[in-house]
This record gives sequence, C-alpha cells and structure tokens, in this order.
Amino acid sequence: MTIKAIIFDVDGTLADTEEGHRKSFNKAFAECGLDWNWDVALYDKLLKVTGGKERIKHFVQTCLPDFPMPAHYDSFVKNLHAVKTRHYTQMLSEGLIPLRPGIKQLMADAGNAGIRLAIATTTTPENVTALLQPALGADGESWFEVIGCGDIVPHKKPAPDIYFWVLERMGLSAADCIALEDSENGLRSSLAAGIKTFVTINQYTRNQNFNGAEAVFDDLSDLSSFYRAVGLPFHKQQISA
Repeated sequence: MTIKAIIFDVDGTLADTEEGHRKSFNKAFAECGLDWNWDVALYDKLLKVTGGKERIKHFVQTCLPDFPMPAHYDSFVKNLHAVKTRHYTQMLSEGLIPLRPGIKQLMADAGNAGIRLAIATTTTPENVTALLQPALGADGESWFEVIGCGDIVPHKKPAPDIYFWVLERMGLSAADCIALEDSENGLRSSLAAGIKTFVTINQYTRNQNFNGAEAVFDDLSDLSSFYRAVGLPFHKQQISA
C-alpha cells in the first residue's frame, strides 16, 4: 500500500482535549446560571454522542426530564455551546492542552516524505485553530491541506460524511489514505468511508470497541513501532535527520 495522505481526528487524537472540553462545559453552565455539572464518569457516557451541541441535547433529554425547555431551545443550546467554546479556546491559547506524544514529529516526518495531511473532525473550526496555533505556530493550519470540521456535513461521526468530504476535496480514494482516530465513533466513521484506521486510545476511550482497526496504540511515543505497523517507508531517525 502506498500511502498518499494521513487524515487525523482532533479531540483525543491530536491532543488530550476531552478534559479541557469537560471543564469548559462546566464553566459555561455556571456562567449561564445552570446548576449542571459533568463529572468524569458522566462525561465518559456523554462522549458516546459526537458534537458538543448534540451532547448538550442528549444530556437534557436523558438526565433532565423535568428541565423547563426555553422557548427557543436550539438558540439556547447554540449560545451555551458558544460560551463553552470561548472557555475552551482560552485554555488552548494559554498552552494548557499540548499535542499528544509523537504527533508533531509524525506530521513533520510525513510532510518531509511527501505524504499529505488532512483533518476530519466534529469539533468547531474555532477549536481546531485554537489548538493548532499554540502547538504549531501562527501558520499551524497550513500543515494540513484540507481541514474538515464542525457542521459542514449533514451527519457527524460515526457517520462517514466528514471523511467523504475530506477525500473529495483532496481528490483521493479511501485506499490512498490512512486515518488516525481515538474513539469507537471515530473508528466507525473512518471504516464506513473505507479508510484503514489506526487508533491511539486515551482515558475516555481505552475500554471502547476497536474491532476493525489496523492496530491500537496507547500513544505515538514510539513512532518507530507505529511506522512499522503502518508500513510507512521511512523511520523516524532517517526523516528527522
């Protein structure tokens, strides 16, 4: 297999962002006068739903049956999520959420080898920018040829829509690419698009079902092992030299 592109998920894959998201949701709830609190155990369950606005609605539906629905419920959720995003991007701008081990080196090695990079995520464009710029510099987004994120497709992961969107814009087939994901929903999404997928787990996803993944890693701190598993035609020491 000749790999022409690597498509990355963001939350939990490029960086361990989920704790930052959880804390930012709680800050937003407090700021908006809500007595809601998402602890680690609850957030672990809520992560089965992709998309922040969708997660809020799922929480209200399943955990707050007596919640008095605002007249403009969708606007209420949208505003609540915007407040959460402001808190989250502030955390990112302060450098409180670094990239996961090996990620920046992988991107540099792949770029040096002529392998194209892309992003396929359900998070917002603001969150992607806020993560990439502190980690990669002011032109952090330029590392990626295509960035697919947020609400640009009708259905979020585990639907394959975002991967199809990225493939179309790169002019590549699924067979030309590999995907890097961290969750079962992400894996289901990339596999449904026909893309070979490698998984790096985190505290929220380590017990999920990753049947169908090419390989599962704790992280990419040992890039040589990852390169061998993927079949990439280079080694960290050679490309980084």
